[in-house]
Amino acid sequence: QVQLVESGGGLVQAGDSLRLSCVASGQTFSRFNMGWFRQAPGKEREFVAVIGWSGGSTRYTDSVKGRFTIARDNAKNTVYLQMNGLKPEDTAVYYCAADRSRLLFVTKDHYDYWGQGTQVTVSS
Repeated sequence: QVQLVESGGGLVQAGDSLRLSCVASGQTFSRFNMGWFRQAPGKEREFVAVIGWSGGSTRYTDSVKGRFTIARDNAKNTVYLQMNGLKPEDTAVYYCAADRSRLLFVTKDHYDYWGQGTQVTVSS
């Protein structure tokens, strides 16, 4: 089992920045690819970003490229999502997830463990 706890969400204005953190416990963190997903009210949970176990590979959904950066610190069992230039359409609950696959997947069905989520609200 892996336990994931997100933090760092909040209410900000358009153009502001936030950094989300997700701390993992329970199994060797460096064995997992780590992803961030988000879910807005009335919408499906969607992929945001993923980072490989070593931190050397990343993927992003098109709508956040150039604004969001995913990073990890395996010594701290933590994955981060730095979000700059936030827009109202970024408003959602953000979830981190762990995947033991060898490839970087963008579909939520591949992920084995999920956090409880942290709310991000961007006002215009």
